[in-house]
Amino acid sequence: MKYHPDRNPGDKAAEDKFKKISEAYAVLSDAEKRKQYDAYGDSRFHQQYSQEDIFRGADFGNVFRDAGFDPGDIFSRIFGGSFGGGFGGGFGGQNQKGQDLEYPISIGFNDAYHGVEKHISFKLTDGSTRDFTLKIPSGVRDGGKLRIQGKGAGSQFPGGRPGDLYVIVTVLNHHLYTRNGDDIEGKLQLKLSEALLGTSKDVETLEGPKKIKVPSGVKPGTRIRLKELGFPVPGQKRRGDFYAIVEYTIPPEFTPKQQELIASLAESGL
Repeated sequence: MKYHPDRNPGDKAAEDKFKKISEAYAVLSDAEKRKQYDAYGDSRFHQQYSQEDIFRGADFGNVFRDAGFDPGDIFSRIFGGSFGGGFGGGFGGQNQKGQDLEYPISIGFNDAYHGVEKHISFKLTDGSTRDFTLKIPSGVRDGGKLRIQGKGAGSQFPGGRPGDLYVIVTVLNHHLYTRNGDDIEGKLQLKLSEALLGTSKDVETLEGPKKIKVPSGVKPGTRIRLKELGFPVPGQKRRGDFYAIVEYTIPPEFTPKQQELIASLAESGL
């Protein structure tokens, strides 16, 4: 990237350096070409291999795409407009690569929380089978895509590498909890007296029961936070939180004893 022509416009020395480095990478990254180069030396190697042969099968895609460059475009410009013609319209590995595939999979809410291994098996159009175990990381979200390199369709070009497989994850709903980003929300059902007077309650979380203190006079819809008991955040050393959502209702009818107690409350000014 230091000598990339787009970073050194008009610099012929940088362009020549770029060509030599790129060719060295193409040869060294291919075991057979490296063997031939070591056996015959530079001069004879170049008599046996054309420029197009040297670069065939070399994959510069990730290197250049990560920096925002099109590998097919730059090599066509510096090696000649017809350079990409022998590569299916693109540059070594970019269009020689097999087709990327998608594979849908469903997992449970708890599996998304803890992580799970799933067996993947499917047939390709050429009759071959992809069969492997996939480790789905904890914290994966509904609709998340997991990329598995080289598990897509095979290339139609000699020396081309297989495409990638994108596993599309569907996370099933839970009967008690809902997910909000990386946070988990669950209902905390209280009696009216518990809401008025305050209480301590055991709340069932995905890490087991946790005691929670409910303040007196709590209102419906109040969110009581249990820190870092939510989903792990992939790629980070933190977790979401668990929120207990307070719910309570006023009974449609009261017993005579309850009516008597409520009347006493009214008399006391409450």
